Amino acid sequence: MSRSIRTMPEEQKKALRRARWLEGIWIVVLATIVTAIYFAVGSSQAMKTAWIEDLLSFVPPIAFLVGSWIEGWKPNRRFPLGYIRVTSIAYLISAVALGGVGIFLIVDSSIALIKQEHPTIGSVELFGATIWFGWVMIGALAYSVVMPVIFGHMKIKPAQMLHDKTLYADAMMNKADWMTGLAGIVGILGIGMGWWWADAVAAIVIALDVLHDGFKHTGAAIRDLSDEMPRTIDDKEFDPLIGKVQKTFEALPWVSESRLRLREEGRFLTGTIYVVAHENCLSAEMIDSAEAKLLNLHWRLHDISIMPRAKIEQRLTVDGEDDGSLPLRSGAVRYAVR
Repeated sequence: MSRSIRTMPEEQKKALRRARWLEGIWIVVLATIVTAIYFAVGSSQAMKTAWIEDLLSFVPPIAFLVGSWIEGWKPNRRFPLGYIRVTSIAYLISAVALGGVGIFLIVDSSIALIKQEHPTIGSVELFGATIWFGWVMIGALAYSVVMPVIFGHMKIKPAQMLHDKTLYADAMMNKADWMTGLAGIVGILGIGMGWWWADAVAAIVIALDVLHDGFKHTGAAIRDLSDEMPRTIDDKEFDPLIGKVQKTFEALPWVSESRLRLREEGRFLTGTIYVVAHENCLSAEMIDSAEAKLLNLHWRLHDISIMPRAKIEQRLTVDGEDDGSLPLRSGAVRYAVR
């Protein structure tokens, strides 16, 4: 028994439509930011780094839009479970792109610092007045900060409702963009004060922030694709749905012993339950009923299979990790990674 994105509750469907609109509008706004930064780059390493980071910001929204589109494709003989894991792949692509560019920016900015390059900022004519071009740079950086922070806050709620880690990571990056802008502004002001090294240092700070995001999200994406125990969208703890499934199945009167394995596939959870029934009374109808009951617990439960067994080898260590040392008590339900 299984579900797909087409069977999500109406509330989640509305959240998905809102998220798609937000990301579409954000791509347009981001294009204006990239353009503004491009014309204000000058000879500043910090501005160059900020511009590359903004270019990189196209990856998560595009990955989300493409992933959510493919996710809705119907299952077929080649992909019987559908394309639910494509959002995890989109998440990995976004994270790896962040990490790779973060490393490049650190190396590029460090070379500029080692070479002791002395950037200069001249003047420009605007509306008949001559002004320091640094103010133009600062204005572009300020614009590149305000809009991402606004959109980042707007994306949080649909990301949580959809349990979409690509959208959530994009929102968190947007909300943290004020740090990039602040670092760039400090670098520009440093050049104006004659501190030649301030520009390169600001660029390295920005690059470290990019690398941090890439490293964190790459790790989370790899763990998801490696069938780690499902975790919350912020990756801070195990998903509470695990305990809910556990308690519901344990309450069934015919369950003697069982073992639950859940894995995260995109925004959905799939899994298998190995069970020993009381007095071999388990029937196909009871299995169908139990599977339907579990799937109805939450819209994110995509596919659960119940597999009867004559005996289940279950072991548990003192700290709760499964390593084959201590047997579980009869009647307990345990969950583990595949």
